[in-house]
Amino acid sequence: MLSIQDVKYDCLYFRGTVPCKPNKLYNEVCSTCRFYQPIEKRILIIKLGALGDVIRTTPLVASFRKMYPYCHITWVTLSPEILPKTQINEIYKLDAVSLFLLPQLSFDIAINLDKEPEACALLAQVKATQKFGFSWNGKHIVPANQNAEHKLMTGFFDNISKTNTKSYLQEIFEICGLEFQYEEYLLDVEEHFEQKWKTILREKANGKKIIGLNTGCGARWLTRLWPEEYWIELIQKLQQSGYFPVVLGGKDEEPKNLMYVQRTGVYYPGTYSIPEFIAINQNCDGIVSAVSMAMHIAVGLKKPLILFNNIFNKHEFELYGRGEIVEPSVGCDCFYGNTCKREEHCMKYLSVQTVYEAILRHIPL
Repeated sequence: MLSIQDVKYDCLYFRGTVPCKPNKLYNEVCSTCRFYQPIEKRILIIKLGALGDVIRTTPLVASFRKMYPYCHITWVTLSPEILPKTQINEIYKLDAVSLFLLPQLSFDIAINLDKEPEACALLAQVKATQKFGFSWNGKHIVPANQNAEHKLMTGFFDNISKTNTKSYLQEIFEICGLEFQYEEYLLDVEEHFEQKWKTILREKANGKKIIGLNTGCGARWLTRLWPEEYWIELIQKLQQSGYFPVVLGGKDEEPKNLMYVQRTGVYYPGTYSIPEFIAINQNCDGIVSAVSMAMHIAVGLKKPLILFNNIFNKHEFELYGRGEIVEPSVGCDCFYGNTCKREEHCMKYLSVQTVYEAILRHIPL
């Protein structure tokens, strides 16, 4: 007879609160189970921040899955809806439940890549054989391991950050003692939304190349915004050339996007949930965007991307050879700045022609 001593708590399929999948599907029990698979490593990733930052951290999951095919990965975040459910075993939203539970668990590897105090404090509290990234000493942030020191220094001092020539992915892989081998972002696309927007957009485009224009940049760094008259000129240039431009954005961008519709007749699908927004982008042939969540979605969908940059270190961004970073011809003085230091905004010196030629190179007619 099966007893509590027969339960294999170290099995990859063990769930604890409910029967495991082999039991549900095949009536398997631990003592004779054909599917028993011991967990190789228990890994915790703490990445709370913005949706785009969460998306661009997912290549770590791909790397760990290559190293440890039978690892168990737990992720704690403020944005659980953006994470790939098939690749991550447990996803927790940062809340009272997770803050109580996670320090009671034990991991082989625990990683925190956020500098916010709550994320650092959580890494300090969890039990793990190895810790990587940023932790807390009771007073302030500290590196959890030596490889994290450089990333902290670039965050502390702008002049050090400006000299950095490594991408964000190279940096976080090095923090974790790994080598970045161009592992891709992991991003789920919900099939019913994908099919819905494939039908809508392909019918409207009538065989033309679809160019998604993400016209906003979020509220944090408005210095990234491209002038409205430039968007209008680009839309008209694309229409005249035989492309089918589509303006994209969230609720913050809606008033401007509706104005672009009125001025140019461009197609605007409206605002949607994150899964549906991903599906709309999936059905574009290429994306034009400032540094934003939409930029990371485009990279995750493996779309050609024309990326506007002015206030960030361009080396930070990895486009995987699919696209191009375009910048103002006069440079920018506002490194990570949310107010412009010049009388005339530098983004006025990123010309429509420069952007249009980049589109032609990477998303040809």
